[in-house]
Amino acid sequence: MAAERVGPSLGLRPMTDTRRQIVDAALALVADRGIGATSVDDIAAAAGVAKGSVFYNFGSKSGLFEAIIAEGVSRLTAALRDAGAGLQGRPAVDAMIGALLEQVWAHPDFAKLVVAETFRSGRAWQESIRQVREESMGALVAAVQQEWPERDAWLTAAALFGATLVAGLEWLVFQPTRSLDEVRTAVLAAVG
Repeated sequence: MAAERVGPSLGLRPMTDTRRQIVDAALALVADRGIGATSVDDIAAAAGVAKGSVFYNFGSKSGLFEAIIAEGVSRLTAALRDAGAGLQGRPAVDAMIGALLEQVWAHPDFAKLVVAETFRSGRAWQESIRQVREESMGALVAAVQQEWPERDAWLTAAALFGATLVAGLEWLVFQPTRSLDEVRTAVLAAVG
């Protein structure tokens, strides 16, 4: 597997095959159990590596989850920026909501992790989440400001983002026969 950048501002190492195995195993476990209920032993066993490989590659359990979050948010940021490129206002919002739903569909374990863990305080990776969150939300905030200049752009963008994540998970788990367009339309109708 080719190496990929995880987050330019975080200085994280490229993903090797071993790092990828560990990240994939950890992400699947925490999506099901949560971070607190997932041990390094569990992660190593699921990844098919020695426990020492987790520490060698990530330094700690917190370092591993910071890498997972940074990679996922970096991927999401790129998708949102690409979707809104060259668009303004409502068309940009529509495109970014669609891109976010596509990310939820393609990476459901990461979406579950974001919903479950992002707003918990006291986590070692909280500052990294805040920095990268501001980067990923920036494009959506700009589009919201253009479409609804009278609204608080950050709170409206956060509401759209959260509603999209929850609607996306609803789609995956309970209504998988619905189309992406149906889900996007429902999210956008909620904000008017």
